Amino acid sequence: MARVGAVIVAAGEGRRFGGPKQFALLRGRQVLDWSLAAFQAHPRVDEVVLVLGETARGAGAAARYPKVGSVVRGGERRQDSTANGLAALKPGPDDIVLIHDGARPLVTQELIKRVLDAALAEGAAVPGLPLEDTIKEIESGRIIRTVDRERLVRVQTPQGFAARILLRALEAAREAGVTGTDEASLVERLGLKVAVVPGDPRNIKITSPFDLQIAEAGLGR
Repeated sequence: MARVGAVIVAAGEGRRFGGPKQFALLRGRQVLDWSLAAFQAHPRVDEVVLVLGETARGAGAAARYPKVGSVVRGGERRQDSTANGLAALKPGPDDIVLIHDGARPLVTQELIKRVLDAALAEGAAVPGLPLEDTIKEIESGRIIRTVDRERLVRVQTPQGFAARILLRALEAAREAGVTGTDEASLVERLGLKVAVVPGDPRNIKITSPFDLQIAEAGLGR
């Protein structure tokens, strides 16, 4: 039976936020703690690897969350941080790996399950949300065309993959000198299909102090 490992990527400097957003407080707990707690609580997740800019800041993570088997240092790019996390996780080729932004504190058990089930069935899966605004393509400050938003989604994490697929995608990108915007983009460039499951509008990524207020509201009373 395939094991399930999660890599929580939280190595960013938070330049737009004004500091490391993963350590900002949300309801008295660090943003990162909310993500770790979600994967700790999921019954199908076997192990968690935490990727940080400075590993010393994760010293207490293993004590608070027993599934955290390793805390490793991030790389220069997002995909380098993911690769470092996978190296510590050491998944088998048929194991499933979930890659999650540590700055998405409101991830739910249901969303983790949806991505995990689809990754098991399809080999690669991401959660996506439909676009609500009209989307325009522009050039030199002028609109070129209106884009059909029915064919577009906003992608979230966790993103789930069979380990052999993600490892192959990361290695191919490394050899070609390609930088992806997320893990799925690296899988796509191999010509492989990535399934999309319904995302969760509450599963926001903290990028500004205002997002903390939104997350606070999302937690309810």
